[in-house]
Amino acid sequence: MSNDLLKSSEAKKVRGDSATNHFREDFFASIVVFLVALPLCIGIAVAVGVDPARALLTGIIGGIIVGFVAGSPLQVSGPAAGLFVIVADLIAQGRESYLSKLGSGAETQEGEAFAYALMVLGTSVFLAGILQVVAGKFKLGQWFRAVSPAVVKGMLAGIGLLILFSQFHVMLDHTAMWDGHKAHGGLQYLATIPEAIMKCFSSDTSANHHLAALTGILTIVCIVVWPMISPKMLKAVPAPLVGILVATLFATVAGLEIQKLQVSTDIFQETTLPNSPGWFQLLIDPIVLTGAVVIALVASAETLLCASAVDQLHTGQRTDYDKELTAQGYGNILCGLIGALPMTGVIVRSSANVNAGAKTKWSTIFHGFWLLIFVVLLPALLAYIPKAALGALLVHIGFKLVNWKQIKALWSISRAETGIYFATMITIVCSDLLIGVVFGIVLSGIKLLYRFTYLELDLKKEGDVSHLQLLGSATFLRLPSLAKALDNVERGSELHIHMDGLAYIDHACFDLITDWSKQHEKS
Repeated sequence: MSNDLLKSSEAKKVRGDSATNHFREDFFASIVVFLVALPLCIGIAVAVGVDPARALLTGIIGGIIVGFVAGSPLQVSGPAAGLFVIVADLIAQGRESYLSKLGSGAETQEGEAFAYALMVLGTSVFLAGILQVVAGKFKLGQWFRAVSPAVVKGMLAGIGLLILFSQFHVMLDHTAMWDGHKAHGGLQYLATIPEAIMKCFSSDTSANHHLAALTGILTIVCIVVWPMISPKMLKAVPAPLVGILVATLFATVAGLEIQKLQVSTDIFQETTLPNSPGWFQLLIDPIVLTGAVVIALVASAETLLCASAVDQLHTGQRTDYDKELTAQGYGNILCGLIGALPMTGVIVRSSANVNAGAKTKWSTIFHGFWLLIFVVLLPALLAYIPKAALGALLVHIGFKLVNWKQIKALWSISRAETGIYFATMITIVCSDLLIGVVFGIVLSGIKLLYRFTYLELDLKKEGDVSHLQLLGSATFLRLPSLAKALDNVERGSELHIHMDGLAYIDHACFDLITDWSKQHEKS
C-alpha cells in the first residue's frame, strides 16, 4: 500500500512539474493559436450567415471547457469549415419550415424565421453532443475512425469546393441569385460565379464589386506570400491574421466603400437559451433529429481523424479517443444550449499549436481565455474588417481542403480509391453532404465486396505438368468457378496450384481443393 501511495504522489508531482516547467512554451503557443483562431472563427460565422459572436463562443468553449477534459491534449477545438455545409443547410431548412407554417405574408417575418432557424441549429447541436457523449461512454471512439480514407478526403474536398464556390461571392460583395431567389447549393453558386466576375468589370460601379475583389485578392496574396517572405522573428505570426490585417488597413486607409463586418457589441446578447416551450418540441422534429445525427457523425469523424494527425506531429501523450469524443460531446451540448456553432477538433489550429511548441493542454485553455478577453473588451475592432477579406480567407481554405497532393497519393495506391474520392466529392457538390458521404461509404462497401468475391483462375499446361494460378479471394461464392477449373485438369496429370496471389481463402474452397487432390491421386 505504501508503494502505491508513493507512486501516486510521484505521478502527481510529475504532472505538477510538467505544467510548471512548460508554462512559457504553452503561454507563447496559446497566443499563436489565438491569432490563428480569431480570423477563422469570424470567417466561418460570416460564411454561415450568423453573428461572429456565435463562432467565437464556440472557440471559447472549445478552449476553456473542452481543453480541460480533452483526450488529446494538444488538439484545439472550435468552429470548423468541415461543418459549414451542415450548419448552413440546417439554418436554411429551419427558416423555410417556419415560413411555410405561416403561409401568406411570411416575407414580413424574416426576423422571427431566422431566430427559429437558430433554435433549430442549437437543438441539433445539443442532441449531437449527447450522441457523442453516449458514443464516448460506450467506447465507440475507434469506430468513428473506421471510414475509408477516400470517403473522408472526398468529403473534405467536397466541403472545400462548396466553401470556395459560395465564399467567392462574399469576396466580391456579390449576392448570388438563382431564379429570383438566393442561390443555394454548390451547382447554383458555381453557375453564378461568371455573373459575379462580370459585375467587377461593369461600368456600373455603384456596388463597388471591383473594390471588394481587389481587397479579396490582396488578402489571398498576403496569405500565400507571408510564409515565404516573413522575417525569422515574425514566422510565428499566422498568415491568415496578416491577410486580414493588411486588407483591413488597406480598406480603412483608402476609405473603400465596401461591406464591413457587423458584430454585436455585447457577445452575450447572441446567446439563445432554451427558454421557450417550442424548444422542447424541436427535440422530436425530423429536421433537428437528422441534423443532430449528421453533425455527430461528421464532427466525430473529423475530430478523431484530426487527433490522429496531431499524434503524428509530436512525441508526447497519445490521444485517448473515447475521452476526446466525450469531451467534444460536452462542448457541443454547451454550444447547443447557448446557440453557438458546433465544434470539432481543427487541424489548422492544432498544427499551429504543436508547431508553436505547446507541451500540455494549457496552451489550448489559455487560447480560450484570450478569445474571451478579446470579445469582451475589443469587439468594436471587428467592425473594421471587410467581408471581402473574410470571404477570401475562406476561398483559400476551401481550395486547400481539396488537397491535390492527396489525389496523387490515392491514384498511386489505388484507382478504385481515387474513383471513390471523386464520387464522394462530386455527389456532395451536386446534392448534399449526407448523400455524398453515404454514397461514398456504399461505394467502399461495394469495392470491399468485390475484393472478397473476385477470383481470377488461370490454368496452363507446360509439358506433363499443369499449373493453376489463383489471384484474388477464394470464397464459397466462387466455388463453382474453382470446381470447373479443377475439372478441366486432365486425369492422371500432375497439377501445381499457386496460391501466392491469394489475399484470402475460406474453408469451403480449401476443402474443395483437398478433396479434389485426394480423388485425383487415387485416379
